[in-house]
Order: sequence, then C-alpha cells, then structure tokens
Amino acid sequence: MKVIKIDKSEFNAGLEKLENAYRLFGPVKEQSYYAFKALDAGEKPDLEYTNTRLSAKSLLYPQSEVLFEYSLDKSDADYAILKEPEKDYSPRAVIGIRPCDADAFAVVRRNFETPEYQDTYWLKNYDATTLVGLACDNPVPTCFCTSAGSGPFNEANLDVLLVDTGDAYLARVLTEKGEKLADSAGWTKPADQSEEDVSKRRSEAESKIKSRVNTENLKDQALTSLYDADAAIWEKEAFSCINCGTCTYACPTCWCFDVQDENYGKSGVRIRNWDSCMYPLFSVHASGHNPRGQKLARIRQRFMHKLKYYVDKYDKGIQCTGCGRCVRMCPVNIDIRRVCNQMNSYDPESCSCAVTS
Repeated sequence: MKVIKIDKSEFNAGLEKLENAYRLFGPVKEQSYYAFKALDAGEKPDLEYTNTRLSAKSLLYPQSEVLFEYSLDKSDADYAILKEPEKDYSPRAVIGIRPCDADAFAVVRRNFETPEYQDTYWLKNYDATTLVGLACDNPVPTCFCTSAGSGPFNEANLDVLLVDTGDAYLARVLTEKGEKLADSAGWTKPADQSEEDVSKRRSEAESKIKSRVNTENLKDQALTSLYDADAAIWEKEAFSCINCGTCTYACPTCWCFDVQDENYGKSGVRIRNWDSCMYPLFSVHASGHNPRGQKLARIRQRFMHKLKYYVDKYDKGIQCTGCGRCVRMCPVNIDIRRVCNQMNSYDPESCSCAVTS
C-alpha cells in the first residue's frame, strides 16, 4: 500500500487530468440533497457532503437498463434475434464514495457472480470502475456501519481511500487500479502524516457512531422460528407499512429487478427495471396466485432476506452495510436496527405469542 498527500489546491487539477482517461462520477448537490451523477467536463464532485440521498448502486446497476434489442420485421436479417446493444464499458472512476456504499458492491457481487451464474452487465461495469473513497469523519445518528461489517474508514472494497486532513487529502492507494488512477492524476507526493494520525481520526469517527445492530445470534436462529414470529415481530412492523418501496430503492444492497419487453412498431427492447419485494405484485405467479399477498408477508420477506437468508447462504454477515438510508427515509418509521435486534434476540420459548405446534 502506498500513502500519498494531495494538496486541495492541486486536487482539481488532478481531476482534470483524469478526464482524459476516465469517465468521472461523484456526489453533486441537487436542491437540498446530494446525488451521485456523471460529472460533465470541468464539473467537480462536492466532497463537503455527508451522504447522498440515494446510494451509488445505479452507477453499476441502472434503475432501467436495456438488455437486448430485437426486430419483429420479417424482412430484417436479424428478425426475432435478441442483440445486446452497444454499451460503454470504458474506464470510469467514482470520486468520493463513502466506504459503506463501496462495501455494498461487495455484498451485491456475491449474488451477481456465482459459480453457476454471472450478471455480465453488472460485472463489466464493476470491472471498469475505480472506487475512490472518502473517509467519513462525521457520521449521522442513523449510521450503524461499524456493527454491520463496514465502518467510516473501511478500506476493504476501495481502490483509494481519501482522508480529509484540512488543507489536503491523505490518499491511501490500496490496489493496482488505485495506483493507476493516482499516476494518471499526477498525485505522487509522499505523505508526511503518520499512520497514527489516520488511526486517531478513525477512532474518533467510530466513537461517534452510537447506533448499532446485534447480529451474533442470527446464524444460529432457527429459520422457521423467525419466519413464524408473526405476533412477536412481523405484525407490529407490518402494521404501519404502506408498501411504498422507498426502503428498497434507497438501499445500496437491494438487487431485485423485473424484466419487460417494450415494442415500438416492428422493433423493441428488453429492459430490466429495479423492483421491490414490498410491492403487492412482486411475487404474483403466472397463475394469479400470490404467495405474499398480505403486507405482513412482504415485510417479513424483506427482513428475512437481509438478516437471515443471506446470512445462512453466504455466511458473510448481513445484507446491509449500515448506511441508515432506509431508517432516515421511511415515512412510517420502520427501523431495520430494531428489527435486526428483535430477530437476533428472539426466543420462541419465552415469547408468549410464539407459534407452537
């Protein structure tokens, strides 16, 4: 690992050099919130932000994405053939992503790259992307990343980590991708800050995170017991839910999608769109049967997937990085921290409302 110093007076000049080799993305203020977007020529990311309203997942996994094009014209040589449209997989760099959002890509990758199946669209985007993280010195009260397997200075899934030291950024170059980007930007000045400075900042940031989830018992909890904990957990949480789906759209680790064909005369496209397990039509079968026709079943599915099914399948922690977006944005105050702690401590034997055979 190499550690370099980037004076803030020289930072933008480095970004301008990067425009020749990368498509740049970063946080930009839009009205009263921040969002990740492609940066226009000369446009700079706003690194004074706390966190974006939505995560960076759309940069690799667009909300709507054309998978194939096709022709229904029988005179066309490509009649009824699905053809992948041209896509831009040239090098790109995300400047200023928070560690929790970078960690979310690792969570999603376990689903999109398996020995049996690979999502080539997502993987090509991921392979083309260099992640330049920005350490989080001032987490907000709803952040709980330290107990969700991430952290405000976590480096695990970044190529470069920027630490704001006031008049400069201390850049920890973590991968070959990161080293190539730093060289392209001309960021080569050796750092004069010590590791103790970074460790102190990390400790101070982590100490500000007072919210946490307990997950140590989730793996050992009986799946059927949690599933049947309607009166103890699911009825209470489902009572206020309005199935708006905000939690899933804001979540950096939600990956569900629907696939639809759209025809225009004798041509068409096959598109995949983000979908949500909170929507009433999400699990409707072709027969018309809906195994999750009730609100309780849908909210149970969301939390069981993130906090039990994922844990059991991958044994790599929960399907959550603790960014807190769903907590902040839920209009009826459903809180994943509360649900996680209830599931972690659930004891069907001591619960008077537990289902018994």
